[in-house]
Amino acid sequence: MRRFFIGFVNISCVVLFDFFKQTIKLAITYIIMNYDLQIQEFLKESSFFYTIAIGLDSRYMYVSQNYNRNFDSTGKSLLGEHFSITLHPEDIAICERVGEQCFLEPGKLLPATLRKHDGKGGFVTTQWEMRALIDKEGKPEGIFCVGYNISEFVITKDQLSTATNHLTEIGYIQSHRVRKPLANIIGLTEMIISANGQENLQTISKMLHQSSSELDEVIKQISGKTEVIPTDPINED
Repeated sequence: MRRFFIGFVNISCVVLFDFFKQTIKLAITYIIMNYDLQIQEFLKESSFFYTIAIGLDSRYMYVSQNYNRNFDSTGKSLLGEHFSITLHPEDIAICERVGEQCFLEPGKLLPATLRKHDGKGGFVTTQWEMRALIDKEGKPEGIFCVGYNISEFVITKDQLSTATNHLTEIGYIQSHRVRKPLANIIGLTEMIISANGQENLQTISKMLHQSSSELDEVIKQISGKTEVIPTDPINED
């Protein structure tokens, strides 16, 4: 009887443990699903992020409001349009290559930097992460993408690069081209101090004027390198 009771308790513990494990698993699944729905709703209404899905036919099967608002040139919706309609021609191949890689590495997020039409004859630079959409049977359905505008970052990066180049040039000019006329001026002023006769002073004065003009020209070149490059702010609707 005692052995039977112990066995019954052991079985009951196993059953209860399994029950609690399944309950916790279901609870976690529910929480994840609930958060997924909230995240989906957040991305759908976001005015910063773009969310899209592209089907196996290379056409948009989902576009968020923000993406449609910024890149739709049809006046209706990008839904059903070919994905290339918004892209810079040179970036279509990038998108295709990353899309193919998504299917080779399902579950992995892959990055891509793409230029998109801004609706004003120009382009904005966007950064994306892409992942394959896989159905319950493990078959590919399309590509899901999340992106955002990085145009201001790219412009600022280019400006910093230009400024760095200018500073390098300024350093070279100061260390090489400024020294020559400055050394001449210092030497000529010493000659003036020790000069005898009006004729010598006139010759030295001409040389001093020439060296001063050379130094002034170099200073003008340095000033030109330090001018701030004007920028146009990037505006989104």
